Amino acid sequence: MDFRLFGFFSGFPNHCFPHDVSKRLSEDLTHRSSLVFVSAWPEDYARNDSDSAGMHSMFEDCNIPFARRHVIDNRMDSALATQLIHEASCIFLMGGHPGLQLQLMREKNIDVAICIASAAVLGVSAGAINMAKNSLDTKESPVPYNGLGLANITVKPHFEPENQSIMSCLFKISMNLPICAMEDDSAIFVTGDRISSIGEIHWIHQGKICPLWQGGLVL
Repeated sequence: MDFRLFGFFSGFPNHCFPHDVSKRLSEDLTHRSSLVFVSAWPEDYARNDSDSAGMHSMFEDCNIPFARRHVIDNRMDSALATQLIHEASCIFLMGGHPGLQLQLMREKNIDVAICIASAAVLGVSAGAINMAKNSLDTKESPVPYNGLGLANITVKPHFEPENQSIMSCLFKISMNLPICAMEDDSAIFVTGDRISSIGEIHWIHQGKICPLWQGGLVL
């Protein structure tokens, strides 16, 4: 049985996929007709065009080109957005403001479409946050909210272990909700009930922290 690929990314400050990430994407993204980006800055059209072009170039640099690419923001009506999601080979939830991205997906009626589509779904930063069942945007609130529910993984992107303020916040939240704290250039891949990770990722649960592979993450 074929399972959809879900990829959670923290961020790529060097504007390129690390080798192990690009290798995994090359192996799993075998259908490359259409790459659809979903904005996390729905009104910033120039930024969306520039960022989506830059991220597509990251795929091209790894010899993973797509025949077509689109970006969904507030310029696009709901009907076309839904059609593009259904036709997509890969859906990429962009970085930015998690709340604005989730609002966009709900207003365009593509939140459910993304969940039932056959395409792979990748999310970076805000996008990775919103892919979760229990999403967490610590910049806005320590209270989790309902995300897309693509996987039962709550992530904190751009994690810096030396930041004691965010560490204290995450420890408190982790008493009720386990968190995958992801440093940049890291990734979590989910296919069915199989989970794999790349890079530095920490498991924070019940006020304690350890490497993800020691934490026993189970979907």
